[in-house]
Amino acid sequence: MDDRFEDRPKGPRFCQDHSSGKTAVAKRFRPFRYRIPFCKFYRKFFGFGRQRGFDPKKENIEAYLDSAWTFNLARSGVLFFVLYAGAEPVAQFFENPNASPVIRAIAFLQLLVGTENIGTIYFQKDVRFEKLAWLKFSEVIVNVAVSITTALILRNVWALVYGALAGAFFKTCMSYAMHPYRPKLQINLDKLKEMLRYGRWLFGSSILVFLITQGDDAFVGKVLGATALGFYQMAYNLSNIPATEISNFVAQITFPIYSKIQADTSKLKSFYLKAVQIIAYLSFPIAGLIAFLAFDFTKLVLGEKWLPMIPAMQALAVWGLVRSIGSTTTQVFLAVGKPTLSTKIKFFQMVFIFALIYPFSAKWGILGTSLAVVTATLIPNLVAYYLAVHIVQGRLKDFCKVLLLPLFNTAIMLFVISVPKMLWENPLMFILQALLGVTVYILVTNFFNALFAYDMWFVIRKIREEMKR
Repeated sequence: MDDRFEDRPKGPRFCQDHSSGKTAVAKRFRPFRYRIPFCKFYRKFFGFGRQRGFDPKKENIEAYLDSAWTFNLARSGVLFFVLYAGAEPVAQFFENPNASPVIRAIAFLQLLVGTENIGTIYFQKDVRFEKLAWLKFSEVIVNVAVSITTALILRNVWALVYGALAGAFFKTCMSYAMHPYRPKLQINLDKLKEMLRYGRWLFGSSILVFLITQGDDAFVGKVLGATALGFYQMAYNLSNIPATEISNFVAQITFPIYSKIQADTSKLKSFYLKAVQIIAYLSFPIAGLIAFLAFDFTKLVLGEKWLPMIPAMQALAVWGLVRSIGSTTTQVFLAVGKPTLSTKIKFFQMVFIFALIYPFSAKWGILGTSLAVVTATLIPNLVAYYLAVHIVQGRLKDFCKVLLLPLFNTAIMLFVISVPKMLWENPLMFILQALLGVTVYILVTNFFNALFAYDMWFVIRKIREEMKR
């Protein structure tokens, strides 16, 4: 097996994986891989989150903010001690003693997260998506910049630790600079109980999301080994991050609008279908390009010894597509006050994954793990699509219609970019294919958008209208 594979840490972004993995002593980055599922588990387990406890039907939420912020701060303190004390058992479980000091250092990250200004929730409620974007991506930029810079100097896992801490610290500072609200250390028990009652299903849903998205990593790492885990995580990062990051951001900024128009069935139906449409227009070509160019990209950028991850990467690209479309259903369920639907669907998804992951992985390795995840995700999401369409009083025909055109456009794009490779072999061909693919997709999309009057920019205009109010 490739020793370089042991060098790649699991990270939320590919740029961190790739930049750190190319250092001469990159094997020291391996411990960072194991702290992420551990941190995510306790973050999910110890609270309802900074925004989950607020009922979208409430117009005035200021009376709840101090209680939510204080509870979140206390939760972060508990999380810090749990992470610090649990570092050693986690390191022993993964048979990697070097992970223990890294997990303990990352425990301080939770304290920073807990002190963020809760007033930034108004950015989402008031549809200030430009501020949401700046707050989100500024953290990413600082994280990556510090990680890369310190990696060149330290050449070990602590570069990623310092990057994560710097990003969180910067985001916390920016949250106070960007919003005038100043939280106070106080709790109103009645308000807190009300938030916890509303958030209990979301709390359960968040635990299920953790088990769904991190359980496969734990299974692969323990059963198939660290090398297989690294292949699987790299395949996941490359195939899922582009599509899911886009859909998550779109879902975040459309949720407040769903809440405002939930009583108007006609508007709710129109906006939901257009939201699905714009996510589909973005996610289909991304998934298609990832699956189609996986071999050339991996061989040229990562090296031939990474080729075994390609089938898993292509399968997980389908998973990213299904998840991105599915993100629209969760927002509808929450906006109309039915969070139980999302929790129940995720529960059945988790059951399917647990039932399929061992037999599939035993037969096909990490490809089997990927197929188990895709299969277990597709079935519950089909149910979620049906329920969301029913809630907005739409028709399945309308839902399928908004998916067909981006699917057809993607098929045309893939056919066109396959032609140059048949005529000319070149190591850098995948770059030309990617550029050609984007160009063809934009041209074909605009042509059919004008021909059939799909008005795919409806969602963008609606968001701008809400911002002007």
